Amino acid sequence: MIHTKSIIMDAFWQLLEEKPYNKITVRDIVDRCQVNRNTFYYHFHDIPELLEYAIKKDADSIIQNHITPGAPEECLAQIVQYTTKRQRAVLHIYRSIQRETFQRELERIAFYMTAQYIDTVVSDSSLSSEDRELLVRFYKCILVGITYDWLDNGMSYDPVAAFARINTLLASSGRQLFF
Repeated sequence: MIHTKSIIMDAFWQLLEEKPYNKITVRDIVDRCQVNRNTFYYHFHDIPELLEYAIKKDADSIIQNHITPGAPEECLAQIVQYTTKRQRAVLHIYRSIQRETFQRELERIAFYMTAQYIDTVVSDSSLSSEDRELLVRFYKCILVGITYDWLDNGMSYDPVAAFARINTLLASSGRQLFF
């Protein structure tokens, strides 16, 4: 059962690399993975449910397998690594009507990684839980915002390098956004 579900999901990712989300049909998916329509519908109600399952599965994997970041740009680097692995597919999803599914999971990943970073940096301080939550949300918004800008620009620049450069510029001006 799980094997068939994975085959369907893999076929879907392959198709997303080839064409926009709204051009993919259940017939395309079942033809690609050589299962019948009933098998597809046994596992998924429709393509949006398949998309949500596929993105959530990847997000869960990123969260489970991530390395605790030593700096905020390392959080961003892990997000960038994930999205560039399936660059065309991610852009097709991001530019589709179903982009909210991707955005929700991106925010969950960024929140988790940021929380890990904040907990590492301030582990020995007397930071209140409210202040911790505020910092986590602030950094999460920065990571997600940079990722959205990068996607809006067709992944045409290196967001990790840009992020590091911004930190350098702020630090050299006597202002520090990150610790």
